[in-house]
Amino acid sequence: MDRMSALDAGFFYAESENTPMHVGSVAVFEGPAPTYGDVVRLILAKLPKVPRYRQRVRPVPLQLGRPLWVDDPHFQILYHVRHTAVPRPGSDEQLRNLAGRVLGQRLDMAKPLWELWLVEGLAEDRWALISKVHHCMVDGVAGTDLMQLMFDLQPDATHESVKDWTPRRSPSTLEIMAGSVTESLTNPLQQLANSPGLGSPVRAVRELAASGRTLAQSVPSLAKQAITPTARSLNGPIGPHRRWAWTEGKFEEFKAVRTAFGGTVNDVVLTAITGGFRDLLQGRGELSSEKLVVRSMVPVSVRRPDQKGSLNNQVSAVFVDLPVGLADPLARLSSIRGQMDEYKRAMSAVDANSIIAMGNFIAPTLLSLGVRATLQAGQMWCQAVTTNVPGPRVPLYVLGKRMSSATAYVPIAGGTRCSIGIFSYLNTMTFGINADFDGYPDVDVLSGGIRRSIEQLLALARKQTQAEVQAETAADAATAAEASADAPPRRATGPAKKTTSAAAR
Repeated sequence: MDRMSALDAGFFYAESENTPMHVGSVAVFEGPAPTYGDVVRLILAKLPKVPRYRQRVRPVPLQLGRPLWVDDPHFQILYHVRHTAVPRPGSDEQLRNLAGRVLGQRLDMAKPLWELWLVEGLAEDRWALISKVHHCMVDGVAGTDLMQLMFDLQPDATHESVKDWTPRRSPSTLEIMAGSVTESLTNPLQQLANSPGLGSPVRAVRELAASGRTLAQSVPSLAKQAITPTARSLNGPIGPHRRWAWTEGKFEEFKAVRTAFGGTVNDVVLTAITGGFRDLLQGRGELSSEKLVVRSMVPVSVRRPDQKGSLNNQVSAVFVDLPVGLADPLARLSSIRGQMDEYKRAMSAVDANSIIAMGNFIAPTLLSLGVRATLQAGQMWCQAVTTNVPGPRVPLYVLGKRMSSATAYVPIAGGTRCSIGIFSYLNTMTFGINADFDGYPDVDVLSGGIRRSIEQLLALARKQTQAEVQAETAADAATAAEASADAPPRRATGPAKKTTSAAAR
């Protein structure tokens, strides 16, 4: 039986009427658009590489075990691959509104948890693909690997012909219950005995205790975060509708800021997002203190190199205080860089994979209740989710058509009304902002503020670089003048003496 991991099951249990837990993307391609039939045949040819796309979730009765993945005997590709259009010539704004409606709707939980929409009618002879896949199937990094499987790396790529598929027999309810009871009794002890770095239950407890001490010493204190004023107006109930906005920046812009002031590209990205939230709160008249922060959960991939290509969730998270109260952009960058440096030290000292694996020892009923409790706690603790997913740095193609841009969609849940998915492709980084419809009527202020902050940081970086060049030039000139003053007088050469003598005569 193919059973969900505890982390994947957590995303499944988090699904509710107002909180669909799928991730997604909008990819725009250079035209002309392929036919709907061609897209369907392409996806059918690729499905053998992603068998999960033909499977549905089978919950275990009485929650005696985590849900299973079973082949869907009624799988129908035409249900999952859909076709729509915007009025020609469709603008980016029309595509954004369409994508917001499509991505805001729940997936059918009784079927394989994905959809793909072909969108025609965009201006400049372009077209788009809107994709949705439930978070219990993939996290951001795995989703990128999946994109590379579904897309082509060459425009002239050929595809295998569609093969017949026969679903495997679905286990009976009695088989599922018996297997779940057996696994719940035997699997935890086997995992403790076989897990690298654990070795035994006693050693596991010691590892967790050591991890706790390391986190307490290295990660910004939870007690300190508890007394830091947060923008609580950004929290609240989540409705069924969404607003979606996007903006973008070039890699060269983020690298220029990093080169000028240090840190990482991700530090600069978080600083730009901080500027966007500052504009949002300032526009609402809620920028009350220099100490005010917007606390963001930042997912961190803990996938090991030997897990590359696996399509399940391998992710942990840290909480970063975005210092929206600070007026100076460089002070914001310094604050974020300091927090991320502390987290890096802590994460390098803790086996995050082992900690995540401990979720497999939790009874499924308690796991379900724990996820719901965590979502409720999130309503009080953080105000946003910010996830940065590195995408492919090489061009991707679908049916010979080059993808020109891609924007990520990240779900919201637990009273955290806004999530920002950052996706990199070629030399561009896009920011996809998913927000509760009622909680963010001014979502465009946030997206515009992020872009304005990028330009502000870039201007400071250019000014810093220019000042450094001028200082270096002045230093070189001073050194040259010093060397000239200290040098002995030059003696005249022979030919020069002759010329002078002839002139005297």
